[in-house]
Amino acid sequence: MTKIAIAGACGRMGQALLKLAGGQPGLQVGAAFDAPGHPGLPGIALAASAAEAISAADVLIDFTAPQATLAHLELAAKAGKAMVIGTTGFSPAERQALEAFSRRMPVVLSSNYSVGVNVLWKALDMVARVTGDAYDVEVIEAHHRAKKDAPSGTALATAEVLAKALGRGQEDFIYGRHGLVGARSGREIGIHAVRGGDIVGDHTVLFAGPGERLEFKHQAHSRENFAAGALKAALWVAGRPAGMYSMQQVLGLE
Repeated sequence: MTKIAIAGACGRMGQALLKLAGGQPGLQVGAAFDAPGHPGLPGIALAASAAEAISAADVLIDFTAPQATLAHLELAAKAGKAMVIGTTGFSPAERQALEAFSRRMPVVLSSNYSVGVNVLWKALDMVARVTGDAYDVEVIEAHHRAKKDAPSGTALATAEVLAKALGRGQEDFIYGRHGLVGARSGREIGIHAVRGGDIVGDHTVLFAGPGERLEFKHQAHSRENFAAGALKAALWVAGRPAGMYSMQQVLGLE
């Protein structure tokens, strides 16, 4: 039986994880916690501290914020635990810190734990390699009005999949367009963010070629698909050697 701790248990993802975890074979919720001083929510028992919660589990699942996640990583590393991280918006320096922690403990890091999105990334890699420079590529994402980072981590990861397949780099990413920007260059990968209402998460990739276009779209109808993927990752990573793992590896896609 793999015991999990859930960070940010009173947030949207925390509640989704708690809802699904009880019915997941081989998993048990060892503890849940939120930010210090959080009043909590009815029906959610919170541990007194992050350290207490982490000590009661084998794997910590964290969908919080970059600074909080890094603090939790330090506690988990000291306690010899594994982590599943869905937090996005890390700076380059924070990403380096993540890499350093992964040399001491097993970490699954993904901007999106949806099975559908991970299958989409696999398909996009193939399509981009076939269409090459003959097709212009654009990524459009839409999320709820409360999302703090833009573009989404999933949109950035999608752009990175495309860039790798096309032999391009982050210098080719164009974040929105405004004003007299001139004609589109052949190497651009456009990335555009929409915010509004309660949109859980929509991602569209457009391949615009001569005389035709291809569109690939993923729409999340609820957070349960992300939670289900994170729980699958927690089962998979428990007992693994130290290292940085991806959801693609969890699903056997790489």
